[in-house]
Amino acid sequence: MTQTQQTPTPQIPEASAAPTHMRAPVPVQSRAERFTSTDVSAFPAVTGREPMWKYTPIARIQELIAGDLDGSPYVYDATTATGFSTLWVGRGDSRIGSAGKPEDRASANAWTAFEQALLISISADLSGDHREITLTRSGLGSAPRAAHTIVEVAPGATATLILQNTGAAHLTENVEFLLGKDADLTVVSLQEWDDDALHLAAHFAELAEGARLKHVAVTLGGGVVRLNPSAHLAGARSDAELLGAYFADATQHLEQQVYVHHDGPETRSRVTYKGALQGAGARTVWIGDVLIGPAAVATDTYEQNRNLVLTDGARADSVPNLEIETGDIVGAGHASATGRFDDEQLFYLQSRGITEDEARRLVVRGFLSEIVQQIGSPALQERLQAKIEDELDSTSVAAPAAPAAGAEN
Repeated sequence: MTQTQQTPTPQIPEASAAPTHMRAPVPVQSRAERFTSTDVSAFPAVTGREPMWKYTPIARIQELIAGDLDGSPYVYDATTATGFSTLWVGRGDSRIGSAGKPEDRASANAWTAFEQALLISISADLSGDHREITLTRSGLGSAPRAAHTIVEVAPGATATLILQNTGAAHLTENVEFLLGKDADLTVVSLQEWDDDALHLAAHFAELAEGARLKHVAVTLGGGVVRLNPSAHLAGARSDAELLGAYFADATQHLEQQVYVHHDGPETRSRVTYKGALQGAGARTVWIGDVLIGPAAVATDTYEQNRNLVLTDGARADSVPNLEIETGDIVGAGHASATGRFDDEQLFYLQSRGITEDEARRLVVRGFLSEIVQQIGSPALQERLQAKIEDELDSTSVAAPAAPAAGAEN
């Protein structure tokens, strides 16, 4: 009689038996499954091969990802208005972490290092004459620094908040936006840093029922700027519009990783980012993730990214992603396109007596103005248009040899 020998089943240890940074990598099947932690030691060292870091010049920002950071309060200027206030609060404040938690080591490094958070409070008492408020940071210096900001918008409040960044900086930070029921906030984040500045930022927004957020990121300065905004549409009928405009010159790296999570029913989002690039080594990165959760019925969402390459030697990466976990939606889609000037546009303008150089400038201005004009502040829009003119003046705008490319779904 023949006996069959059975091979014993190997015992696989529980994943939780080893620290997080020592576990075997497991592919993330859903955007919602991405690991988060406020402890920098919970994240492994960044090599640049990770999906969220593979487009980023790690060597240029290593001090912000893994180095020691100054987390002390800094000097800032802010508008004075009834219904608007700023205050430094301790790490134990209950609002900290309400909008989101770090998904990468740089964000976690900032979270671990900050000593106090800057609380910006906007109440429903903010009058119509003072609903545009500004907070300016211009003296952060070149030492590696961490920061944490909380923007709390009371139920029913309406405001435009301009976060203006200029001067020198080596900064990694987290910014949280907490929007109460039926709150309406327009936030404009302006990156006009010095040419050698380094800035890594994660923006987290939590929207209650009926809340509306317009988040506008304008990046025109800095050596490496990586600003990742995310919006959690938790409340029913909440609405998020995420807009971005950027202009990269030679050796500049400008990156945005956008995430919109539809969680509540009947929510709406629109994501539109547009960028221009010129000069050798100019690089932009845009990654857009939209997740429609199983409870987010009747969702309406669309995301798009457009890039205009003005000279040879510039590169734009654009990656739209869409994940749907319910079959009951109003609409969902995404688009991405990167290319040079439209020859027909140039021919039309030149046929009206406009020189080729001026025609190219008009096309670029019109291309980026679509975003700038949605800010809603005439004075700020005029200033940004002038800044874009300065960018165009810095390098002759000539047509690149690369052909246009794009994809839509």
